[in-house]
Amino acid sequence: MANGFERYTKKTRRAAFLEEMEQVVPWSELCSLVEPHYPKAGNGRRPVGIERMLRIYFLQQWFNLSDPSVEEALYDSPLMRHFAQIDLGNEPVPDETTVCKFRHLLEEHNLGGAMLETVNLHLESRGIKIATGTIVDATIIHAPSSTKNAGRQRDPEMHQTKKGNPWYFGMKTHVGVDSKMKIIHSVVVTAANIADSAALPDLLHGDETKVWGDQSYRGQSAAIHDIAPRAQDLTHKRYRHKDRVDEVEREKNRTKSHIRSRVEHVFAVIKLKFGYTKVRYRGIKKNANQVFTLCALSNLFLLRRRLLVTQGA
Repeated sequence: MANGFERYTKKTRRAAFLEEMEQVVPWSELCSLVEPHYPKAGNGRRPVGIERMLRIYFLQQWFNLSDPSVEEALYDSPLMRHFAQIDLGNEPVPDETTVCKFRHLLEEHNLGGAMLETVNLHLESRGIKIATGTIVDATIIHAPSSTKNAGRQRDPEMHQTKKGNPWYFGMKTHVGVDSKMKIIHSVVVTAANIADSAALPDLLHGDETKVWGDQSYRGQSAAIHDIAPRAQDLTHKRYRHKDRVDEVEREKNRTKSHIRSRVEHVFAVIKLKFGYTKVRYRGIKKNANQVFTLCALSNLFLLRRRLLVTQGA
């Protein structure tokens, strides 16, 4: 934000992004979600407001900031302070310990998944509903493979897997995405060595009429029909058979990819826009809570234009 002595200014992409997020995030619903678990004012130091801590937590997710980094960024950036509603003339920025304790509170009560449900209910109340088509897919999130730490070992809850020729170490984020609106409605987080198809039953809501997926999900028609009896299996089929290529099946896969590829837009937001390509914490539970939050924020980001229109109507 500009002060009174600056003659020239320009709205940056970060400023425009935060202005949009300010308007589309359902603050009251999310604060109500956290409030039952949040410390109450007593004889000690008065706790920081829930909405302010949520704003700081979301800044961490959007700009891929650690607890110490978000404290420094708030002191450094007037734009971020304005979004977090912090006035340095009256109060300091919440320190990294306060930010860490708030994150632990969200993890302890599994509020990341509850945030995703709350955001999707908010979208539904705005007329943005999940359709009857689901795209399933998974992406690998890397974890540090170094053993140069106090325990002299890699995270025991993370595992390695082979994708093509390279090996990767970390975890997998499995998602079920609405084929029309690209809303993430289901998320499962596992170690990287778990097969994509193993999470398939947990990614369907049951009312599907069509299910898309890549070749990792081929041969899962029975599993699909167990959860969604009316669903048509549109996952990619195998088209290479030893030295022969089935061109008809290959062309069918290409046609299906016009729909299936929409799931990549979701991963692009989480991994490229929000910068989440490597886990920050040890253990599946902590990282899964962050993934659920990122999926909720991704839904709001992808549908922000539509939400702004409905709010202005």
